[in-house]
Amino acid sequence: MIRSIAIDGPAGAGKSTIAKSIAKTKGFVYVDTGAMYRAMGLYYMNNGVAPDDTKKIEEMIDEIDVSIVYENGEQIVLLNGENVNSKIRTPEVGNMASGVSTNSAVRKKMVSLQQQLAKKRSVVMDGRDIGTVVLPDAMVKIFLTASVDVRTERRFEELKAKGIDCDKAKLREEIIERDYRDTHRENSPLKKADDAVEVDTTELTVEEVVGEILDIAESKGL
Repeated sequence: MIRSIAIDGPAGAGKSTIAKSIAKTKGFVYVDTGAMYRAMGLYYMNNGVAPDDTKKIEEMIDEIDVSIVYENGEQIVLLNGENVNSKIRTPEVGNMASGVSTNSAVRKKMVSLQQQLAKKRSVVMDGRDIGTVVLPDAMVKIFLTASVDVRTERRFEELKAKGIDCDKAKLREEIIERDYRDTHRENSPLKKADDAVEVDTTELTVEEVVGEILDIAESKGL
């Protein structure tokens, strides 16, 4: 039986870290939908397209192929066949991804791909609209959240660990701006699904959050 767990939430709430751990524990495939949008944002950024240039975005969309493969248990994001794992985690690419993701043509293409992945294997999928749009019938839906300051600190440490220099104050502003874009966009805005369980990760360790979600999954027979 193919099953699914949907994890939504704003930037820096810990979605990817938590989803990876849940997937490993349950033996499911982890699908990082944010990375897929980042790959698309990278393509447009590399080609000098502005995030609000709707005409150009839609003209070029058929040039873009984003896929996910696994090598030695690691998720590899492919942009037109190229491994872009090392290129998609900068704040600039994240902001571009957030901008182009408001485009209905972009979201339609990504949602279709994500749904196809979930039809093939049991998945833990994280993003902004998984429980509301991509996997509305997911057995378990989680909405992760955390304070802006904690999310800023987490993202700052993540980037620093990867050798990426950034200004913490500017990063905080970008997260606030991205929250606004994600929650106010016309197409598939970030919001908690009616049947999702909200988990505030502000003062919890990764292990505590994972344990809480596994308990929720067990209570739902998963």
